[in-house]
Amino acid sequence: MKFFEIKNIQKVILTSSLGLFLLPLISCEEEAVQNLPTRNWELVWSDEFEGNAGTLPDASKWTYDIGTGTNGWGNQELEYYTKRTDNVKLDGTGNLVITAKKENYSGSAFTSARIKTQGLFSQTYGKIEARIKTPYGPGIWPAFWMLGDDIGTVGWPQSGEIDIMELKGNIPNVVYGTLHGPGYSGGAAKTKSYGLQNSRFDQDFHVFGIEWKENQIDFFVDGFLYQRVTPKDVTGEWVYNNPFFLILNVAVGGNFVGFPTDGTSFPQNMYIDYVRVYKAK
Repeated sequence: MKFFEIKNIQKVILTSSLGLFLLPLISCEEEAVQNLPTRNWELVWSDEFEGNAGTLPDASKWTYDIGTGTNGWGNQELEYYTKRTDNVKLDGTGNLVITAKKENYSGSAFTSARIKTQGLFSQTYGKIEARIKTPYGPGIWPAFWMLGDDIGTVGWPQSGEIDIMELKGNIPNVVYGTLHGPGYSGGAAKTKSYGLQNSRFDQDFHVFGIEWKENQIDFFVDGFLYQRVTPKDVTGEWVYNNPFFLILNVAVGGNFVGFPTDGTSFPQNMYIDYVRVYKAK
């Protein structure tokens, strides 16, 4: 469903418990300008996920998508999203845990959670980041992303979508940053990947973020700028000058990642240490 583009591809063979992969990594030429201007940010919203183990996240900050959506949330996903602590809870050590499980529930073979700030908090421009340790395995699809507040009136993709981090669980050392908008959605989205050469995103926490202003969105992993998108880079309307809300979820199956296999172990957990939103001073 979503593809990436990398110029002058460097390839490296990586081994892991999931097998042998030949993966593309960004080249030296693609290491976009890292001498960034000094930015002064003011924190305007955050969740550090402090609280008692086994409790749901702060209800003043997060709400939920429930069920299977239409056509598997438009992606042929297999899970049923719930708000049970079986699928989403604080771990008592400062993390939120979203858990995908293999179980029969309301006609679905899997359960998980998808939490969002819709109706509670949204932001136009600024710095948005989260510190996350991802799950892994064939058919596992973790994501940290945003949708335009006006999705209920204008629909998707006119509302715009900013995928700050997505990962295909069978390729656990590569993440994707993507924009979907009118004329460049689905397989035609504006997207790029970022790869780790000697590690995987399920082995430790990493910080995924964007810096967003009127005519530019920069994508970062651990402070490294790997993609910059401006209005001239998309093939349709630039729809990123309105408020967007935040979403965290772990999907099972779907067009982007394919289906789980016998090699996919369950449960799978995504750990989120924090989500922070800043505005420019």
